[in-house]
Amino acid sequence: MIQRPRGTRDFTPQEMETRRYLESLFRLVAETHGFREIATPIFEHAELFTLKSGPNILDEIYAFEDKGGRQIALRPELTAPAMRFFVNDLTNYPRPLKVFYFGQCFRYERPQSGRYREFFQFGAELIGAPNPESDAEVIGLAAAMITRSGLGNFSIRVGHIGILRSKLSEGGVKSESAPAILQKLDKKVYDEAVPLMQQAGMSDGAIEDVVALTKTIGGIDVLQSLTGEPRDYLMEVFQVLQSYGLKDVKVDLGVVRGLDYYTGIVFEVDAPMLGAEKQVCGGGSYSLTELFGGEKTFSTGFAIGFDRILLALEREGMKAPQKNVIAYVVPVSETMRLAAFKITADLRSNGISTDVDLMRRNLGKNFKYADAIGAKFVIIVGEKEAAQDSVTVRDLKTGEQRLVRRSDLSQVLKE
Repeated sequence: MIQRPRGTRDFTPQEMETRRYLESLFRLVAETHGFREIATPIFEHAELFTLKSGPNILDEIYAFEDKGGRQIALRPELTAPAMRFFVNDLTNYPRPLKVFYFGQCFRYERPQSGRYREFFQFGAELIGAPNPESDAEVIGLAAAMITRSGLGNFSIRVGHIGILRSKLSEGGVKSESAPAILQKLDKKVYDEAVPLMQQAGMSDGAIEDVVALTKTIGGIDVLQSLTGEPRDYLMEVFQVLQSYGLKDVKVDLGVVRGLDYYTGIVFEVDAPMLGAEKQVCGGGSYSLTELFGGEKTFSTGFAIGFDRILLALEREGMKAPQKNVIAYVVPVSETMRLAAFKITADLRSNGISTDVDLMRRNLGKNFKYADAIGAKFVIIVGEKEAAQDSVTVRDLKTGEQRLVRRSDLSQVLKE
């Protein structure tokens, strides 16, 4: 037997129904917020990702040389492709440009619970409007999508990377040294962050202030003791979020996201049900367009880990509605088979999910099969019924059956 590659999955019909259900909810919420869908290739030039994340990213992704000698990579995320698309073709669209996307991504990493080498992301970008209301709009969209998914236990934490950057700068850290420190602070690896701050020339008191800042979590009142433009900007974002009705969002000044291109607001969404690997969504404001040959354009976006949301929902007991067959058509004899196919075609043309006996089973086995696939009704096509231009409709839930004229069948099933 040939097995599937490690870190990938096959999905059963039931699993696909659940996945499509959640995907459709996310699409609906994005569209009601004024976002429109885009799609980009599954593989891109590897340079797109090395420009964004540095050459070391090649060790973590699927990168290869194609038959034309070009360095190609399967996309490890969807933000860079979306911004490449914007620079290439979408710069003349009205601003702000609000887009969303959904698709597969690939990373060569050790598979573990909720993490795979082939995984799925649902994300959104708001391009060209660098102000508090734009950031709040994106955070609000992420919150609305996760709420609509039915996830009961989750938390949203919002910070501003400028606050930490300012503290590091005030402490004497040069801009080129800040990214390495911020990455350690993002992961709360203080035993590695502190030596880096010491090497950068920070005093013990300044280091203590930075560490304390990364542990500052709470309501908007925790910002009262701070001053400066980033703090004022964050206050405005929270005011808009409150106007949108989002009351449970927390300030977390330790949210850094660990990526150099973030410029201001950063946020994360956690699902405690997932334990240590609880993050299901992350995003913030950034600028990447200048890296890809365009003019500097500020954007705010996020990516939802689709697989991780599903895992959290599963652990909370979520059951997606299943799309069962409405009608299962059964001919009672060989002479009625063609009539059964005609009835099947008529029901399908009227938008009714219909299956038909293809195995030439007897009536008893057909009833068992109809029950196994979750059909709601069995349509019995026999000579006696045909003589009256009718069929027998049996409700599999109640066991009741009645004679229905063929001309009325579609309407009866819809009702």
